Amino acid sequence: MKRLFIALVIILLLAAGGYAAYTAGLLKRPGQGNVAQATPSTQDTATQVTANITGQATAKQVTKGRVQVDARVVPVQHADISFTRSGVLTQLTVKEGAKVAAGQLLARLNPAQQQVAVASAQATLQKVQAKLAELKAGARPQEIEQAKAKLSAAQARYQRLAQAGLPGNIKAAEASLAGSQAAFAKVLEGASAQQLIAAQAELSTATATLKQAQAAYNLVKWRNDIGALPESARLEQATAAWEAANARFEDLKKGPTTPDISNASAQVRRAQAQLEELKTGMPSDLAAAEADVQVSQAQLDLLWAGTRVEELTAAEADVASATAALQQALVALSESEIHAPFAGQVAIVNVRVGEQVVPGVVAIRLADLTAWQIETEDLTELNVVGITPGKQITLTFDAIPALEMKGTVRYVRPIGGDRRGDIVYTVVIDPAQQDARLLWNMTAVASFDIQ
Repeated sequence: MKRLFIALVIILLLAAGGYAAYTAGLLKRPGQGNVAQATPSTQDTATQVTANITGQATAKQVTKGRVQVDARVVPVQHADISFTRSGVLTQLTVKEGAKVAAGQLLARLNPAQQQVAVASAQATLQKVQAKLAELKAGARPQEIEQAKAKLSAAQARYQRLAQAGLPGNIKAAEASLAGSQAAFAKVLEGASAQQLIAAQAELSTATATLKQAQAAYNLVKWRNDIGALPESARLEQATAAWEAANARFEDLKKGPTTPDISNASAQVRRAQAQLEELKTGMPSDLAAAEADVQVSQAQLDLLWAGTRVEELTAAEADVASATAALQQALVALSESEIHAPFAGQVAIVNVRVGEQVVPGVVAIRLADLTAWQIETEDLTELNVVGITPGKQITLTFDAIPALEMKGTVRYVRPIGGDRRGDIVYTVVIDPAQQDARLLWNMTAVASFDIQ
């Protein structure tokens, strides 16, 4: 508004001066000779004022002369930081105006869901890695020994069935069964009278020996070195002998125990089963036993051969897939946090703890407020042609009238934008000096000459 007012005043002054000069005869119409021509700067100024009145552009619409355009102060480095996913903000570590270091945590969303996904991906990766390691390691010695034992058992059964019809095999099995039955009957009968007499005699002898040893021990038991005397050793031996004799005598008196009977009965059943197998063995059984031998041999051969290349390739692919899934889960977890991309100062904080954050919306604005640059977006296509990198600019600031400094054009953005029908371009200017009084978005005026 201030500049528009000044422009209007200039128009009025020019109009009044021109009218006065015309009436005084100082100016003549074209063709009258010795006509006074307006200076380039006067023509330029009039052109700019007209443009401002019509609202078509704010920059001077000139092709040469002195040009002044509005500009603003911006940080050389600044960033609008936002989250890439939605969530509830659980932590905010900075406030507006705070200085932060590069990489410092600024804010965090609730990471519970992403943490669960990471844990699941880690477990899956460990599982497929273990499978791959198992395939690479091959069969364990225990597995090979187990396969060998299975093969030996199958071969033994086949040989037994194959030899079942040989002369004498059935008779031998019958004899074995008879022996087992006799042993079982003997167990059921219990101890004989002779065994009890012998056991009782042995117990009596042990009792007498114990009494003698005890009597000899009693004669010297008052001595301090009783433990080292032979009487002490003989008493211990006699006691042990008596306990053993007494245990044998008591066992014989009680008769056969349940484990003894069960063991003898099992021997009878095994002998009966072996006899029945020999008697009922058929060619089909022999064929089945031969098949078992072949299967057991094949399993052992597979263990010896190791893992197939195709299985290793598939397992390695599973590991690669699980690794990628874990990396993806870790990336998703990292997206629950935002960190400072560079050292600077927090200019704006647009979020609060407990709020639902929308992805893409600016959460924190960060800038390095120690280095400024000047940007103008007021240069039209008529004036930008004369602006090239390195061109010297004079800078003044509305908020600091006494501050004037030189600047240098760093670059001109190569693409223009439409502003109310005019194409305007952005020019970035490096000031020759930095001033601590400058603040973000302060207005400035950039002045330069166009030849």
